Amino acid sequence: MLIAIDGPAGAGKSTVARALARELGFTYLDSGAMYRCVALAALEQGGGELPKRPGALGALAGALEIELGGAGAGDARNSSPRVLLDGRDVSDAIRAPSISQAASLVAADPAVREALVAKQRALIGHGNWVAEGRDIGTVVAPDAELKVFLTADPRERARRRAVELGSDIAAVLAEQTLRDQRDMARTHSPLEAAADALTLDTSDLGVDAVVARIAALARGR
Repeated sequence: MLIAIDGPAGAGKSTVARALARELGFTYLDSGAMYRCVALAALEQGGGELPKRPGALGALAGALEIELGGAGAGDARNSSPRVLLDGRDVSDAIRAPSISQAASLVAADPAVREALVAKQRALIGHGNWVAEGRDIGTVVAPDAELKVFLTADPRERARRRAVELGSDIAAVLAEQTLRDQRDMARTHSPLEAAADALTLDTSDLGVDAVVARIAALARGR
């Protein structure tokens, strides 16, 4: 079974998906981590700048070896799975604000999306998965048995992200607004809910409540 969880940054996708995977005994796929890996590799190779040459990002994305491992250190609910990039642990490096911003730009490249969608489909082709991202239910796995689109009030999303990063809410909100606009306006795989997805507003819901609701739906399928 595949459960697809999509939505904008700060809606609770990662936390909910990790907890849901543990609740159901499924494997967790963080598709966003893969785009962050491409961004990190591109910035490292470009001396801090993304390549301008057409096709360069796509070729890089296709050549990278990205592995999503077991849970990292820390609280089981909040810890992210280890991420290996060409054998190197980049779990912390890809969470830096500069990588988040670059990842949004990288994700707008159709060639990058094509390369990573192929990798994602290969991963989720067998077994039980909770996959989260911004286009799982619409592009990566449109035949997923259960699709959920998480959303929340923009300021609440920014508050959550600011707490996570230790940043100013206003600054995070401004960056978030630009990222949302970029994600929703891109030609390829724009951020949107699948027609058959359950849209769930998490503004006033705790993680346990969201997980319980989705788990109940999954068990009923």
